[in-house]
Amino acid sequence: MGKAKTSKRGGASSGPYERPAKQAAAAANNVFKFSKDFGQHILKNPGIAETIVNKANLKPTDTVLEVGPGTGNLTVKILEQAKKVIAVEMDPRMAAETTKRVQGKPEQKRLEVLLGDVIKTTLPNFDVCISNTPYQISSPLVFKLLSLPNPPRTCVLMFQREFALRLTARPGDSLYCRLSVNAQFWARITRVLKVGRNNFRPPPQVDSSVVRIEPKLGSEKPNISFEEWDGMLRVCFNRRNKTLRASWLGNKEVLAMLERNYRLWCATNDIPVDDTVADDEEDEIDEMEVDENVPPTAGDEDEWGGIMDVDGDDDTPAFFKEMKANGGEVPKTKSKRKKTRVALLVKEKVRKVLEDVTDLADKRSGKCDENDFLRLLGAFNAEGIHFS
Repeated sequence: MGKAKTSKRGGASSGPYERPAKQAAAAANNVFKFSKDFGQHILKNPGIAETIVNKANLKPTDTVLEVGPGTGNLTVKILEQAKKVIAVEMDPRMAAETTKRVQGKPEQKRLEVLLGDVIKTTLPNFDVCISNTPYQISSPLVFKLLSLPNPPRTCVLMFQREFALRLTARPGDSLYCRLSVNAQFWARITRVLKVGRNNFRPPPQVDSSVVRIEPKLGSEKPNISFEEWDGMLRVCFNRRNKTLRASWLGNKEVLAMLERNYRLWCATNDIPVDDTVADDEEDEIDEMEVDENVPPTAGDEDEWGGIMDVDGDDDTPAFFKEMKANGGEVPKTKSKRKKTRVALLVKEKVRKVLEDVTDLADKRSGKCDENDFLRLLGAFNAEGIHFS
């Protein structure tokens, strides 16, 4: 009598198709090789995904923008509560995987996948933004959302923990920077959830935090040009631990570009400028030594590994692209070039704003609050100095 077949330990079969089945299983478990270039760390914890969506307080009529949907773990949760999801994805493989999650289901008609860079994409109108944000675009994404003509009602975004702390940093904090000032000026920021690194596949090197950003709308929205405000802050935070006197009067590249902007403003307003060369006495009086050898810190514009800055994206004013290209440092040798009287006038206007009008010349950007920067911008504009 033949022996009954017994299964191998662990439930493995001994049939003729054993090897191909194992290969198929292995292939199923390795659909993607995650790209570091795209900052791909897929949120694998469904409980956290559900919590993130719930924090957005979605309405059944909402259109939601999702940035970097990955394999669609957040997408399917959003579709349970919202009318429509617009998902923007750089990686074609991920875009296809997200589409597959709803293929043949009623939700398929409510999902629109856009392939491309969300920073360079012209976005349709949407009510809410939810994102497990690729770390390389953290700062550009925040600036893009805040500068939209019709910003979303709320944004629930996951960032690296240190970046989230920068969003809520206060004057005097070590992480206080241009991002902190901008985010808190244009929106209300709340940290809502800590997420450990083991909730991702593959796990990142640091923990994450989820923040809720609620842009100020209607009468709450500051009646100030975003480009003007952000442009001035770029100069202030080039070295946040320098005095404002050194940041503005001690940087010849900044003064040269302020002069060009002032000339443009004068031309627009039919105001004549004095282009004659200053005499030696005026030039000598103008020279002042205000350079401060302050080492870079975490809140400076050049820090945060390129994530803090937009790095030459199209929304950066050309004024500051040139400043960054020139290095933004004070030349160590005295210039032999003769100054025009309009150049001396611009420098005197800057001195007047810092010393006489605002009394902020000896204050450092890392210690200034929102009201200080508002006074500074108002005083510069009153003197015909603009930043956009």
